[in-house]
This record gives sequence, structure tokens and C-alpha cells, in this order.
Amino acid sequence: MTAEIGKSISKAQNLLMNGNIVAIPTETVYGLAANALDPLAVSKIYEAKNRPSFDPLIIHVGKISDFEKYTLNFPKELLAIANKFCPGPLTFLVEKSGIIPEITTSGLKKVAIRIPNHPLTLELLNKLDFPLAAPSANPFGYVSPTTPLHVFEQLGERIPYILDGGPCQVGLESTIIGMEDEKLIVYRKGGLELESLKNLFLGEIIIKDHSSSNPEAPGMLDKHYSPNKRIEILEQKVDLKHIDKDKTGFLLFNKEVEGFDNQFILSANSDLKEAAFRLFDGLRSLDKLPIEKIYIELVPEIGLGLAINDRLRRAAAKS
Repeated sequence: MTAEIGKSISKAQNLLMNGNIVAIPTETVYGLAANALDPLAVSKIYEAKNRPSFDPLIIHVGKISDFEKYTLNFPKELLAIANKFCPGPLTFLVEKSGIIPEITTSGLKKVAIRIPNHPLTLELLNKLDFPLAAPSANPFGYVSPTTPLHVFEQLGERIPYILDGGPCQVGLESTIIGMEDEKLIVYRKGGLELESLKNLFLGEIIIKDHSSSNPEAPGMLDKHYSPNKRIEILEQKVDLKHIDKDKTGFLLFNKEVEGFDNQFILSANSDLKEAAFRLFDGLRSLDKLPIEKIYIELVPEIGLGLAINDRLRRAAAKS
């Protein structure tokens, strides 16, 4: 099998309706989709990605009214946030309906659900009578894909079709939130800035976004989003004079390091949105070079910088 890349919504629809997996575009990253209500179809996602069964999936729907079909007791506070930010890079972790199979949520009582903000995938979702389970369309733990070519390079021999929606406009996975004891819980920092939530939710907000095993929500594992090269966070104390220039690469925020060739700048204008958009492409580009190690520079810890640094720290985490 070799994946076809195309723009046919009807082809993607037919494949999904017949229990197949299809890569789909979203505003965040490309997802590997299957019928979230079909355990056999969902199992193909885990198999293609080599994803551990304890890591739950996000389900994607086409409109807010779909939330009530697949969840129970959707909190009114979260519904108010959904009405403000959906469709968009935001996922809600809520009690699941009995219609959602155990494999989709890794046996957990809650399901992660969102409405992606991409015209092709929204049209596709609204033509289907089931939601789509869709984690990132890449081998488990590797850098997330933000173009159809990224998907093809990693999973092209394992899936039949890649729905081509162009480059992802956000480039970071969705922010995941839920409610516990009347507090807003952030399970994963992502494409929606936390400041936006603080402006809408006046109660206490708790960040709870790491788990070494048995995660409560997708994207909580300590090591994730990782290239195959050795990764180290660039610290002030690093002595660059003793670094082998031919075997080292740098992923940097806004300025180059003098005297080195293998560099990728996230945003020369110090624009965090641009940095988020270019992050995974930068990691992939450096990973393809004949080098042994990549130094990564953290960005300012504000706005989308929180989510960017979250991905960088997980990429650098030891296995």
C-alpha cells in the first residue's frame, strides 16, 4: 500500500465509512482518522502509529450540537468556552457517552472531543454520521506532521489516503481542558493561549499537563514530539567552542549562533505565532541532516511560548 495524496472529500468519506484510516488536515496538525465508534477501525490507528493502548485519542466532530451525542453532563462553563472558541485549537475532556468504545478512550471514563477549524475536515465531518478519532498522523512519539508530505514520509506505506489541506495554520496541537471540582484544568498546553481562557473563566485554573504513564488525556506523556537525533536544551553555560560544527544543529528562536551552519530560526521577527507554525518543520528539517545532536532554544514563556516550550522540553526529555 502506498498512500495517495488528494483533495477528494468523497474519497476520504468512502474510505472512512468502510472502516479504513485516512490522514486529515486540521488547523493544528494532520490527524490519522478513523470512525471513533468502530473499535476495529480505531485499532488500525494504534497499529499504524505503533501507539500504546494506554494513550487515549481525541475525537473530532463538526459542530457544537454534536457534543451532546458523545458526552454526558457537558459542564456549562465549558460550553460557554466552546461557544467562544470552537471551531478552533481547543479540546474538551468530559464524561463520555456509552456509545464511545473503550479503545477510543483507553478505558477511561472521559473522552477528549473537539471541532477542528479546517474547511475540508469540517465538510468531511458534516458528511459523516460518526465522529473521527484522530491523533497526530505520525509514528508514536515522533515530531507531529504539519503538511501532507510529512505524513507521507512517515506513514505513506501504512495508510491508503491523505486528504490534502495544505500546511497547518497553527502548527501546535490543541489545548486540552476540563473541569474538576469547579476548577478549570489544563491537561495540555496548545494552540489556544491560556490567557484567552483566563479572560473567559473567572475561577481557578490549574495546569496538570504531564504524566509518565497512564495519562488522563492525549499528549500528557513526558517524552513526546521527538526527533531521532539527541536533543539538548541550549543553556547559557554551554561552551560552543568545543562543539563539533559538522555534527551539531540548532533550533533557535530569533537569532543565529555565529560560526555554525546547521541552524533553523523559528521567527526572525520574534513572532510566537510564526514560531509555533514553524516548530515541527524545524525539528524535522534538522532531523534529516547528517548530524548527531540538536540544541534547542526555549522561547519567551508567554502566550503560545508556553505551549512551544512544552513541546521542546518533551522533545528533549530522556526516555
